[in-house]
Amino acid sequence: MSRNIIIIGAGLTGAVIARQLADSGTCSITLFERRDHLAGNCFTFRDPASGTMLHKYGPHIFHTNDTEVWTYVQRFALFEPFKHRVVARYQGRDYGLPVNLDTINAFYGTQFTSDEARAFIASRCLKLARPAANAEEQALSTLGHELFNAFYKGYIAKQWSRPPSDLPASVTARLPMRFDREDCYFGHKHQGQPRFGYTALVEALLDHPAITIHTETEITRADLRDADHVFWSGPLDAYFDHAEGRLGYRTLRFEELRAPTPIQGRAVVNYSDPDVPWTRIAEHSFFTPWETPREAVAFREYADDCGPEDEPFYPIRLISEKAILARYIERAKTEKNITFAGRMGTYRYIDMDIAVREALDCAAQFLRAPDDMPVFSASPI
Repeated sequence: MSRNIIIIGAGLTGAVIARQLADSGTCSITLFERRDHLAGNCFTFRDPASGTMLHKYGPHIFHTNDTEVWTYVQRFALFEPFKHRVVARYQGRDYGLPVNLDTINAFYGTQFTSDEARAFIASRCLKLARPAANAEEQALSTLGHELFNAFYKGYIAKQWSRPPSDLPASVTARLPMRFDREDCYFGHKHQGQPRFGYTALVEALLDHPAITIHTETEITRADLRDADHVFWSGPLDAYFDHAEGRLGYRTLRFEELRAPTPIQGRAVVNYSDPDVPWTRIAEHSFFTPWETPREAVAFREYADDCGPEDEPFYPIRLISEKAILARYIERAKTEKNITFAGRMGTYRYIDMDIAVREALDCAAQFLRAPDDMPVFSASPI
């Protein structure tokens, strides 16, 4: 007997779950996407004027230590090697990020060895006898005041419209700090970009006769009644028609820049000074270095709180949002035959590889025990 499955959202989470269930031969999948395209916020498209592959919702780079996930995505797309390198512009000078030995020596005007730099930074770090209480304490305990103030304090305040002291420690806990000369931003074993873009990757995932796709389609809870099971990767609060209030997200606004020659000569420049209104500039041709564009295309990024008509990007998860989230979790526990999944469905910031991993695990669990599925694919707490 074929199970009637409905999936909401055509990002990586929804696409991977759909493909895994379709490949099992036991499910018939109908996927609904409210936007006019697949791939969610990793949607890419070919710019007709420049020939550049553009990332509509900001640049994405696939990086992971999960070899199974890396092998899986390569079934559906040819990945080119890609190392992401970032600089921070502070007071008119460029410094490599993440902070490494070269950054430290350039910033302080020193010629430290690795051991000397490690001891020097440790002497400037905040000493805590307890876990960091917020993002500022977390960063100060690993970077010290000077590096934090130069490269992150203003940037984070612009990104979140809140001082780092008001943000959870998890915001800065992921900041890499190195005492060698490795300048690749990510330290993962597998890193790359799909040669033909992320949209092509998702299209390949969904290319299966058991999957029916409907874009530009809004779905309500009433539309889900006939499904044997629903996988909801849209916003958690949208499922409940925002009955407990809207969960807080940050959104991004993009200002396009075009020029006949490279605009900044690299993929990403972060602007650390608080008086510069944008957070960074991303030049998209540098995300496909195997191609030669006809002109340069870059985007200034501005962060703002997400309104009802904006695309949500980053869950805020401060005290007020967590209180609303707790009420939605209690509502979700009363639902039957539904699993909330992905970044939006679990209201968590997760990278693409984690989204794929959790989707694979979620689909596998459903195929093992379809009548014993958890309401969340991963804990939203």
